Amino acid sequence: MNLPIWTAVLSSLEEPGPENSKEEAMERNVDTPVLECRQLSKIYGGVRALDTVDLALGRGQIVGLLGPNGSGKTTLIKLAAGLLTPSAGEILVNGRKPGRETKLEVAYLPERTYLNDWMRVEDMLAFFRDFYSNFDGAKARDMLSRLGINPRDKLKTMSKGTKEKVQLILVMSRRAELYLLDEPIGGVDPAARDYILSTIIGNYSENATVVISTHLISDVERVLDQVVFLGWGKVGMVAQVDDIRENQGKSVDQLFREVYRC
Repeated sequence: MNLPIWTAVLSSLEEPGPENSKEEAMERNVDTPVLECRQLSKIYGGVRALDTVDLALGRGQIVGLLGPNGSGKTTLIKLAAGLLTPSAGEILVNGRKPGRETKLEVAYLPERTYLNDWMRVEDMLAFFRDFYSNFDGAKARDMLSRLGINPRDKLKTMSKGTKEKVQLILVMSRRAELYLLDEPIGGVDPAARDYILSTIIGNYSENATVVISTHLISDVERVLDQVVFLGWGKVGMVAQVDDIRENQGKSVDQLFREVYRC
């Protein structure tokens, strides 16, 4: 039997040892960007998915990584999660290259559903508890209870929207410093989108940063503090949402449509 994608992702990164303690994390300079790219490039078969990207994201905010399909958003998120390696330049999480040392600091939600239908929700809770020492099982069960999801329910009995919620609950129940959410509202109905966004807002600490990759800008704009426009592998703009509204007199969605008009 083939291993599900999430098993491969989880097992590719071992649990950090004692040298990477919570105390060590607290001692890091709070001015160090939680995510930094320096002349970062990624090439697939001659195609530049990312082209000399320079970017620094601070702590305690929700950042929209916004771009058309094929703009490099997923590539950037996978690089930050340690699932890809740069072709040139570097990417840093808390000043370190993604890998074993940053595993506990990064919580990653892939775009593609990674839950196997034969599993029960409680199976996923057990796996996350085993893989991540910063997974808060009580918090996850509380969120499941609020949605009326029985942990003994099999995933094959759930709608796509409910599966998306379960995935998000698992990720947001980790006490991480950087949450990487790749298209978390893609393919679900408006009611599910509202729940997903409210879950994101209510379940990250003031020192953590959430990066939401999406092309559904009008749906997420209300929860964003900062935006990064990414197109054709290059960063087009980095700005605070309030500054865009005050200085441009437009919504983020309006400005994005102007910048990337076909």
